[in-house]
Amino acid sequence: MERITKGHPLSQSQNIIKENIEKLKELFPTIVKENKVDFEELKAVLGEELVEGEEYYNFTWAGKSQAKIEANKLSTGTLRPVKDESKNWETTKNLFIEGDNLEVLKLLQKSYAGKIKMMYFDPPYNTGNDFVYRDDYSDNLANYLKKTNQVDETGSKFGANTESEGRFHSNWLNMMYPRLKLARNLLKDDGVIFISIDDNESPNLRKVCDEVFGESNFISDIAVVNNLKGRNDKRYIATANERLLLYVKSPLFDECGLRLPEERIDEFKLKDEIGNYRELGLRKRGGADTRELRPNMYYPIYVNPQNGEVSIEKSEVYHIEVLPRKSSGKDGCWRWGIDTTKLRVKSLAGRAVGNNGKWDVFEKDYIETDGEIRRIKPKSVFSGTNYSTDRATKEYRALMPDVDFSSPKPVSLLSDLIEYSVTKDYNDIVLDIFAGSCTTAHGLFELNALDGGKRKFIMVQLPEPINEEHAGFELGFKSIVDIGKERIRRAGDKILNEKKQELEKLKRAAEGKLELDESKDEVEKLESIIQNLDIGFRVFKLDTSNIRTWDGSTDNLEENLLSAVENIKPERTEEDVLFEILIKYGIDLAQPVEEKEIANCKVFSIGAGVLFVCLSDKITIEVAEGIGAWKNELQPAVSKVVFRDSGFRDDVAKTNTIQILKRYGITDVKSV
Repeated sequence: MERITKGHPLSQSQNIIKENIEKLKELFPTIVKENKVDFEELKAVLGEELVEGEEYYNFTWAGKSQAKIEANKLSTGTLRPVKDESKNWETTKNLFIEGDNLEVLKLLQKSYAGKIKMMYFDPPYNTGNDFVYRDDYSDNLANYLKKTNQVDETGSKFGANTESEGRFHSNWLNMMYPRLKLARNLLKDDGVIFISIDDNESPNLRKVCDEVFGESNFISDIAVVNNLKGRNDKRYIATANERLLLYVKSPLFDECGLRLPEERIDEFKLKDEIGNYRELGLRKRGGADTRELRPNMYYPIYVNPQNGEVSIEKSEVYHIEVLPRKSSGKDGCWRWGIDTTKLRVKSLAGRAVGNNGKWDVFEKDYIETDGEIRRIKPKSVFSGTNYSTDRATKEYRALMPDVDFSSPKPVSLLSDLIEYSVTKDYNDIVLDIFAGSCTTAHGLFELNALDGGKRKFIMVQLPEPINEEHAGFELGFKSIVDIGKERIRRAGDKILNEKKQELEKLKRAAEGKLELDESKDEVEKLESIIQNLDIGFRVFKLDTSNIRTWDGSTDNLEENLLSAVENIKPERTEEDVLFEILIKYGIDLAQPVEEKEIANCKVFSIGAGVLFVCLSDKITIEVAEGIGAWKNELQPAVSKVVFRDSGFRDDVAKTNTIQILKRYGITDVKSV
């Protein structure tokens, strides 16, 4: 039975450097020798396609090399489950993680690499105020525990980042770079990331993202107009907007689009046997819109004046000739060539325009495609009251009147970004590592309640302490994470209650009409949304490993020997250890966990028998027999088992357990 000890791959986070070497080995087998990269051989393989010397385009800053190293460092920490702060623990697929997002991102590498569909980051803007993400590269986990009063009671802030320090921009970039590198690993190949930023670091962030995600994967620098009045705290210009950078991981990203707003739906008032439509002039307007520039797009179209049908051939029925002439009388051109018009002639209609007997040809632009109302592309400027700071503050205060929060984001902004990026039909995950008041989770709830989507979230937030003079402190809100968790609870309850009220109203309106398919379908659709709406979340907290490690030193020998026998920390629970095993095995933290008592021992089954874990004392061969029978019942393709190393009744039970499990086809057996 293999024991998971210090240095074992399952005792730490994903080894990104080793993973990169393996990728290189697959591409160029000759360059990896004894698991080391032979750089001279790599140079030979790449030939002349190398950048050498100092004169090439490069973006650098003080501390960048160390920031790169930090992104590749391993973490030996864990995420401890906190059921009493969670909501709907047994059924939810959503996660809220309290901790330093740099360490959390490292711990998520095994379980979520290539699985996140969309990310939204709203990092602290580099304004020189308290800089809560100042990393300690020597031991970032220990630094986090100290600063959050989990090690001592210093109560110190994380520091400040002032321009007088001399590394104003560098400090901020050193904070962002490793987080972006790790975040990219988590994105799906068709994934997308949005990052909110102000003018202070926007140019630098753009350059960093070009390096991390690739220049070709930059999509847009969106202006979010959140204060039409403008802010007068800057010289010369009253700033009315923030920036929103949009990058994709690869060209595989396929946008989902946005719903048509109500005012746009009203444009589609015309109707025929196919459905509602609006008219779009077929004559090209703007750009190369003249016969001289596009001679092949200039040709006559003939209209039947009785019903408006058109043809490209003149006849007794189709006898009204229409040419693409501009209002000035100059010859213009059509938007379609003649071959396209032949193919799509049924979607065209002609009618008289004005009072001078002139005719024109229009395209019927239908509102529905394949039974679905059409969707639109967002513009590079997000404007309107839905995106304003005032709206965001009112939304927040409506839910959280008892505790203030500075500068929350508008719910509509986040719900629109998620709708644009994430289809409703899959269990795709949205990640926010600067969760704050958790507007992202709120927006996801609202969107799922609207379209019946199954999108999930992972919120990550550092437990920044709240000032004791803050009104919410006396009510139990000790840190930002308390605000975020409570907002998610209240937002979910509010949205679910609103959907239930909507259902009751619909049922009353449909009384006596439920035999009609339309009314019945609406009721069933809303009932399904309510039944499947996931408004819960599992809470986890970043901490040191649950498992002691003996480094082999002679200092405190007696204590180390005792720890080697009983290596699970006494204050840690079985579920603490269980979820550390899931993290290190790379299993989704939202996976359902089934529990059984076998021969007076607690046994967990994760992923319908993919993994069995038993951390009880006095494990006997009856436990092994019970696990084998349970495995046969669930019939997973492959099963793994993890035991507590000191939990066996004796060495005979340990040896026989391995043999019994082999008989059931389980050969991957480890202990902690």
